[in-house]
Order: sequence, then structure tokens, then C-alpha cells
Amino acid sequence: MPGGSRSLPGRPNLRHLKLEAKRRVAAGEFPTLHEAQVAIAREHGLPSWAVLKQHISEDQDTHALDQLRWVISRFAGAGDPGWTPPAADELEQHFDDRFLSAIPPPALIETISKLSQDLRDGELVVLRQTPLQAYVELGGLQYIAVVEAEPPHRLTGLRGLPVGRRVHDQRTANAPVRTEGEVPAPVAEIAEQAFAELGLAALLLAGGDSRGTWVLTRGWADLDRGEPFDPGHRFPTPGVTVLVTATAVLKLVADGAISLDSKANDHLRTMRLADDTITVRELLSHTAGVDSPTEIYADTVPDLAEFMGPVIACTGPRGIVQPSNGGCAVLGQLVADVTALPYAEAATRLVLQPLKLNDSSFPARTPDIGRAVTGYQLTLEGRFEPVPARIPALQAVGGLWSTGADLVRLGLGWSSLLPEVLAHEAFTPQTDPGPGGGRVGLGWIITPRGDVATHAGGTLDATATLTTRIRDQRTHVVLTSRLIPVNSIETRLLRAWTNP
Repeated sequence: MPGGSRSLPGRPNLRHLKLEAKRRVAAGEFPTLHEAQVAIAREHGLPSWAVLKQHISEDQDTHALDQLRWVISRFAGAGDPGWTPPAADELEQHFDDRFLSAIPPPALIETISKLSQDLRDGELVVLRQTPLQAYVELGGLQYIAVVEAEPPHRLTGLRGLPVGRRVHDQRTANAPVRTEGEVPAPVAEIAEQAFAELGLAALLLAGGDSRGTWVLTRGWADLDRGEPFDPGHRFPTPGVTVLVTATAVLKLVADGAISLDSKANDHLRTMRLADDTITVRELLSHTAGVDSPTEIYADTVPDLAEFMGPVIACTGPRGIVQPSNGGCAVLGQLVADVTALPYAEAATRLVLQPLKLNDSSFPARTPDIGRAVTGYQLTLEGRFEPVPARIPALQAVGGLWSTGADLVRLGLGWSSLLPEVLAHEAFTPQTDPGPGGGRVGLGWIITPRGDVATHAGGTLDATATLTTRIRDQRTHVVLTSRLIPVNSIETRLLRAWTNP
């Protein structure tokens, strides 16, 4: 879930950035193309457009993009006379075993072959990439490709997500807008553009600072019922839930119950890590290499030791930033074991109640969710199909259901629960710069410029991001009721709202 909808900072496509600069000049944001290009370069943590171009050209094609290009070239001719589908051994060279277990070769070939015309005729635009992830647009779909860290860097994930021009569902027409608080002037336009471009049924933008909070919702909580989406509806928060978990862990550090550099196994009681040397700090900084379960949903919240096993494997790269659902789940179990309370109760006492997040909770069963949005998938034919609400099996990763206003209060208030020096350390990079210059604090993904930090994630029925400006913790939140990358919304919000 963490990072599922938002790749770590990477190298975007130069052509895409050129078009973005021209669009911003046309919108009247900058008087000249040069000024727009300089602004974009600085948003990527670089001093000039020339340096940005050099930075991009140093490593334009990465492992993930290489694999994606193979898929495009291999399947573009599907259905043509003489085209032969790849055999199982050829697919095994490009897709890892777990991927092919989840989607057997015949089903995979059939699915990709349906997109052959788009693969053949569409223009590939690289929106963002890291060595292990590629996020591109092609033929009215956005693709997310993820590869394994070790050679031959086979695909571990590949998903195509239709965007706005694919939508042919009249139920989304005339989307209602609801607001709460004093919404900044540019936000309504950002919401309108994003709703159309990405193909959404429901979108929430929210923000706040020391002067107050605001919320804007656009769309429908439920399309079949024609129920408008308003600020009072609850939303799943995949990935953003980790801010609650990390804050609870840091609260235990502040109280002297644990220390950042102690071994995690010293505090775990009902399960343990296979690697006894992993520290609490490494779990918080996503560098512990803890394995993640393949299943992320359950009918009710399971016992974590039974769900993941009493000994958690740690076969991932140690010391390299790789957000792990398994590692975050272990942090949640650590909170539970140290407090001798179930995770949900401990997190509520340590974080939700002190911050008065009264519209937030960790439901154990779907009937406990309450008044919430319906999640959707957008089919290739452009129609929204509902995704039945399910309970995340890993509560510490995505189990929080909340409102936009509560999430903003979380972003503004988490540090008030901690000593100033510890809150500062949470925003302090714990690692060397990763691909694209990004770093990681204690839970937080930090931009190359070091001025903005994020928690984010996505599941089949939702995308969630919480972003905060480090110097004053001015916060904004983006929630959508389908899995779709929201990088474009984040960029516009950061530019329009958090820069002043």
C-alpha cells in the first residue's frame, strides 16, 4: 500500500516537462517560457533548466522502462497475421514467478493482447520513473510498472489504468461540488481539471495551516444511488495510515518505552523478524528489507502472527529504501506488544484521541466502516464498476478510515505529540539520496529539495496522499475513490497553495 499510487521521486520525461512549461505559460502563470522552465527545474530540486535536462539524460531508460518497452513491442502486433504469442518460458524472462502465479500466462496474454491497438498506435509519454518503477501514459491509459531489484529485473507489477478521455459513464456528469472552510481560489479549478483528466467518480482536496482547514469534494459517494460526495464521508487511507503508526512508535520512543536504535525483536512478543539485527529506526526509514504478504484484504482484521507467520522473512535489500507493507505491519505489532493493547486501540489512545480526530477509526469489519465513499475501478470500456468495501488485513498500513478534515488535522498536529527534537528527527533524512535525489525520514518520503514530505498509498478502491511543508507543516490531502496516480494533482497543489 505505501507508495502504491505515488512513486518515489524520479526522473520525469523531458518532453512531458516541456509541454508542462508551455501549458503554464498559456495559463498565464508565467510571462515567458524561460521562467516556467526555471520554476519546473527548481520544483525538482535543481537550479536551472539546463541542469534538469542533463540530469534526465544521464539515465533516461531504467530497468522498469526497459521491461515496459518489451511488453509494448512484443504485444503491439497481437492479432495480426503471423503474430505468435510468447510462450511461458519467454514470459518467465520478463515477469517474476509471483506475478505469473497471480495472473497465469494465458490470462496475461489475453489481457495485454486486447490493448494491442493502443500499444501500436499510441505515443508513449514517460511521466515519472525510478530504476525500479515506471509511470507512463499510452493510448488513454496510465501504466505503472514495477520490477525486482536484482537482475534480470523482471516485472513484479504491471497495471493499466484508464484516464479521463476513456470515461463513457454518464453517471459522472454534472459532478456536484461541496466545500467546508475557506477554500483557496485555485483549488476548485485544480479539482475540475483533475476530475476530467484522470477519470474519477470522487475526488477530495483538503488543506490547512495555523489559520484553519478547508475541504473541497467533487463527485459522487455512490454512483448507483446518485449520492453526492461531501466532506462528511469517510475514506480509506492506504499508506497515509502509516503516519499514525509512525507517530505512535515515536510517542513510545518519547516516553522511554523503546529506543530508535534498539533491535525490533527486543520489543516484539507475539512474532519476530528473521533478521535479529533490524532496528526500529530501519523499520521507520523503510530500509529493513522486510517481506510483505501478497494478500492485503480480509473479512475481519486477522491476528498478525497468524496472518504473516510467527517469523517474518527479511529477504529484501537491507539499507536501501524500499517501502514495505510487511515492515509497517511489524511496527504496528510493536506498538501493540509494547502497550499490551490491540493495535487499533493503542493507536487511538496514542494518536487519534489526543488530536481529537473524532471522525477517524480502525473498523474491524465492513459494517463498522460507517458512512463512506464507494470505491470503483474504471473498465477499458469507460464504465465505473464498484469495488466492494473490504477490511485491510494490515491495520497499521491501511486500516484507518477518515475524513479529509481529520487527515489535515493529523498532518498539522502529529508533531505536537512529540518532543521538538524528535519531531525534527522524523523530518531528517535517514538515508543517502535515492534515485532522483529523494530521501526518507522516519516514515516520511522527503523530496530532493528537502522542503516537502509525504505519506501516500493506493489500493484497488482508493488513492490517498498527505503532504506537508516541513518548515511550518502546512498540509494538504488528496483522496480518490479509484486507484490512479495523483502526481499531477500534487504538483498543481504544491505550486498553487504551498509555495506562498
